[in-house]
Amino acid sequence: MLATFLRTMLVPRMVIVCTLAGAGWMLQGADADYGHARDLVAHVQDDLQKAADFTRNNKKEEARYQDVQHHLSEFDRELRRAHFDKGKLDAAINNLKDVVKNNTLESHDRDALATDLSDLRTLRDTR
Repeated sequence: MLATFLRTMLVPRMVIVCTLAGAGWMLQGADADYGHARDLVAHVQDDLQKAADFTRNNKKEEARYQDVQHHLSEFDRELRRAHFDKGKLDAAINNLKDVVKNNTLESHDRDALATDLSDLRTLRDTR
């Protein structure tokens, strides 16, 4: 009787183990994907900080930097929780577009931020 019980329990156990293993692989893939997105956010924030160092007492320009940093941080916070929030990413993209378009930038900073803007748009479009 014990042998029959063990055989009947073997199949459900195998199903549970395989299901959990599959779920783990899926989560690991999602973490890797979010890891790339989080690395991009960190890179953009670094480029923004370098560009902001050039700003001299212009409150509107400083506010634009703060807006994009804020929205990037909110987006990153959601990524950390395994949630890709396109609305927060769109807000960050729009803020970054305003910085590139309206702020006084050194040429290398403008080029770096324009590339970052393109990379963020690509990230959004691939999700």
